[in-house]
Amino acid sequence: MLERIAAARDSAEFPPTLAMTIAAANPLSLAILKPPGEWGDKGVDICVGEGQPLGIPMSSGGPNYGFMCCKQQHVRQMPGRIIGRTVDLDGKPGYALTLQAREQHIRRSKATSNICTNQGLMVTASTIHMALMGGEGLANTAGACHANTQKLVGMLTALEGVDKQFDSPVFHEQVLALDAPVAEVLHDLSEHNVLGGYPLADEYPELGNCLLVCATEKRSEDQMQKFADTLDRVLSTHRKAS
Repeated sequence: MLERIAAARDSAEFPPTLAMTIAAANPLSLAILKPPGEWGDKGVDICVGEGQPLGIPMSSGGPNYGFMCCKQQHVRQMPGRIIGRTVDLDGKPGYALTLQAREQHIRRSKATSNICTNQGLMVTASTIHMALMGGEGLANTAGACHANTQKLVGMLTALEGVDKQFDSPVFHEQVLALDAPVAEVLHDLSEHNVLGGYPLADEYPELGNCLLVCATEKRSEDQMQKFADTLDRVLSTHRKAS
């Protein structure tokens, strides 16, 4: 999809002066895909993403780090700080610095550290991870993620009451539509020690009966089969109850 957008951006019908293309990419997937700078005829202008897949453990929610890069001609326009819009306790609009260097608010003489955030540590960890894995290792990992997801989705959609919501290509996440309330299904799966996926209703109300599932290189065939078997039993129970 993004490659087609980039190609359209470069066409006569959509002059490049009217808009810039931004890609949100999983960096691990780029081990087997063309880099965003080569999508379409001229590539995207900006690429952003989450660095967690590059050797950063989840650690109960973080810390993680994000990345943002752009074409050379846009480098001088990169922000030194970003202002974010929020609301205060009374619900009134407010604005705060959401991307900034910590040393902007302290005197050098009073500073106790020249490291702004833990992102520096995370980036160092990712650098070591990528150096140890190498290009071939990263590609193998990305390929295993994709293969496991295809296998898991095949197991789950073979069940009654489970269908793919979309037919577009995926990397290691797939949206599945269920014939039972997603929240109840996830609760029942958790009773069997199965983490069933992510409900999409809060962010996408139109996908209220949909579940986002993911399989990485760490999932074994036995684990995926357990997921499928348990989901089959849970859905059967819901059909009988209804």
